[in-house]
Amino acid sequence: MPAPGERLRTLWARLAPLPGGKTLFSWLLGRMTPYSGTIGARVQVLEPGFCRVALRDRRRVRNHLASVHAMALANVAEMASGLAVLAGLAPGVQGIVTGFSITYQKKARGPLIAECRVSGLDVTAEREQEATVSVTDAAGDVVARATARWRLRPPKPQ
Repeated sequence: MPAPGERLRTLWARLAPLPGGKTLFSWLLGRMTPYSGTIGARVQVLEPGFCRVALRDRRRVRNHLASVHAMALANVAEMASGLAVLAGLAPGVQGIVTGFSITYQKKARGPLIAECRVSGLDVTAEREQEATVSVTDAAGDVVARATARWRLRPPKPQ
C-alpha cells in the first residue's frame, strides 16, 4: 500500500482537474479522516509542502457569538498542515503531529482560507518539523495562526 502522501498526491492529481473533482477529493478526505470531515472544508490547492483549504461559515461551525467556533478554526488549520506536510514527504517517511498551538486574532466570520507552506521535508533522520498555518477571512485579515509540530521518521532500512 502506498504511503499516505503518495496516495493523497495521486488522488488529487486524478480528481482536481475534473468538474467537481476538488469537491469529491474533499469528501473522500472526510471519509478517510472522519473527524476532519465534520467541518465540511474544501481543499482548493494541494502541492508538496503547500495546501489551501476553504471553510464556509455556516451554522454547523458557529459558536454562541455568531462567529466560527475556535475548534472549527483549529480543525481547518490542522487539516491544512497535515495535507501540506504529508503531500511533501517522500515515500516511506512517517509523520505524526506531536503538538499543536493556535492563537485567535479576531472573530472569524464569512468564508475562511487556511494556508500552510512548509519546506525542508527531506528526512534522513528522525526529527521535529514545524508547520505554520494562517487562517484568513474574505477581507484578507488573519483571524488565526496555528503551528503544528510534527515528528518525522525516515523509512526503516530493509
